[in-house]
Amino acid sequence: MVNLVDERHRRSRGPKLVVIGGGTGMASLLRGVKAYTSHVTAIVSVADDGGSSGRLRGSLGILPPGDFRNCLAALADDEALMTQLFRYRFGGEGDLGGHSFGNLFISAMAEVSGSFERALLELSQVLAIQGRVLPSTLSDVVLCAEVRGSEDDLAYRVTGESAIQETVGRIESVYLEPDNVAAYPGALQEILAADMIVVGPGSLFTSIIPNLLVRDIAAAIQTSRAAKVYVCNVATQPGETDGFSMEDHLHALDAHTGVELFPVVIVNLRQQGRLLPDMDWITTSEVSNGSREIIMADVLDEEFPWRHDSSKIAEVLVRMLE
Repeated sequence: MVNLVDERHRRSRGPKLVVIGGGTGMASLLRGVKAYTSHVTAIVSVADDGGSSGRLRGSLGILPPGDFRNCLAALADDEALMTQLFRYRFGGEGDLGGHSFGNLFISAMAEVSGSFERALLELSQVLAIQGRVLPSTLSDVVLCAEVRGSEDDLAYRVTGESAIQETVGRIESVYLEPDNVAAYPGALQEILAADMIVVGPGSLFTSIIPNLLVRDIAAAIQTSRAAKVYVCNVATQPGETDGFSMEDHLHALDAHTGVELFPVVIVNLRQQGRLLPDMDWITTSEVSNGSREIIMADVLDEEFPWRHDSSKIAEVLVRMLE
């Protein structure tokens, strides 16, 4: 008990860290940084329209709960049990078939509490999570993309995050409809009060950039005096960033925000292990990129080398703050 109290006291004095993104990469980072601080805020994209999240979004009119579920589980005290429970997916062909328990839990809490954001607050207390999980916006947005099949083809429009991920071709740009939505006020407050703002790792066009397309979010990041870091993916994502280097990732970020928001970039140094089919290592030949500082570090997950190791990436971030 003494050790537990001491550990919680140490984390309560930790830095204020804001992580922006979505998907499994974000959950992995949260899993690591919660060991150092209890002041962690996850700001999550709301553009997901596929699978269980998409079905609940369409039938209940709520924000897609999938990425919120992953973040809540990652920040929970009893993560092993919570992760297993929240990820449990019902089988069969009935109405419950394909739904995860966590998505249904969040949806039910939204109905009981009266709003999605209130549901996240109540669940944070129920799960005793170390931090907060917030949406980038409460608006019902649709992610659209301009995709080009080849250099000689004309770009064509693809509507919906799940459709973008399944489309063959190179993504030229993505945008939200409607395009001028208001940011969630709580997310802006956390960004402006942060000691460090981290974007990534995660799906570049469908998890990371959609948050930055909420104009007030990008403006708050630019205004904030926090350290601002982009964690580049370890490997390319088939159908989304095929053939991308670190420089390609940075160019996409800058092109969509119109400004260089993240002056520090963390890139994986160690390329060892077998990647999944159609994946390649993300490489860079630069030790600096204009005014940016490039930090090369071994952040590789030994078991799943296309992912970041939670402890390794958290240690790099904490060293930077110290």
